[in-house]
Amino acid sequence: MIEIVTELPALRTRVGEWKNAGLRIGFVPTLGNLHAGHHSLIALARTHADRVVASVFVNPTQFGPNEDYARYPRTPEADAAGLEAAGCDLLWMPSLETMYPYGANGAVRMRVPGITDVLDGAHRPGHFDGVATVVTRLFNQVQPDVAAFGRKDYQQLAVLRYLVRDLGFPIELLAATTLREADGLAMSSRNQYLSAEERQRAPEIHRTLLAMRDAAVARRPLGEIEAEASRRLQAAGFEVDYSVIRAPDLIEPAHVDGGSLVSLIAARLGRTRLIDNLEFTLA
Repeated sequence: MIEIVTELPALRTRVGEWKNAGLRIGFVPTLGNLHAGHHSLIALARTHADRVVASVFVNPTQFGPNEDYARYPRTPEADAAGLEAAGCDLLWMPSLETMYPYGANGAVRMRVPGITDVLDGAHRPGHFDGVATVVTRLFNQVQPDVAAFGRKDYQQLAVLRYLVRDLGFPIELLAATTLREADGLAMSSRNQYLSAEERQRAPEIHRTLLAMRDAAVARRPLGEIEAEASRRLQAAGFEVDYSVIRAPDLIEPAHVDGGSLVSLIAARLGRTRLIDNLEFTLA
């Protein structure tokens, strides 16, 4: 059965025992309210490690003042059952006081420069500072050999790669393929916020990403592609934060002259903000 730990000394004792036995530790950090996408991260970590730890912690420092921290679904019992079925060995469930001994407002903060100033970083000021802060703490607490993250949060993955390299964490980051519903909608805990009518419209994000890719392959101008994607989403009832095509580093606009590219969308449907992306290569 999965072991559930809520105190830091107990976590360090168990992980220390595993490391002393020569076992590799895999780690999957989450906000909870887990679904099949999270469970796939456990499976990915398992292929690279002997023991897998998952964390469930709704991190206040990555939510903005008008975002959904208070209403974010908290389902610890279901999360534990799902993780156990997925093959997770230990569930780390720290309290707010354990994660931030001086409180969230008094916490030492991390900031990754450059990449956090664009796209979601521009639309959600401070979000990636909060992500970098909590992941740094979790890495220090768990001390894994590998950590698995989903590609759906493409910019977050890029931020964490920068963080790991810059701080010299001896951790290999694993990137999992985005899991989708049958109609193409990327799996997300926030999908449950959608009304039945909104849920029917939500897959338009994935269809628009595919259309952006096809237009880029046809070498249409990027500005034209991005503007058309925004109009298409707005016509479907979305409020668009961005619909862009970028190089993998995300910092500068891409050029349609070959190589790896990624189309990215962030848009609101009613009260729900959805993000998705699609990686592709131009010959």
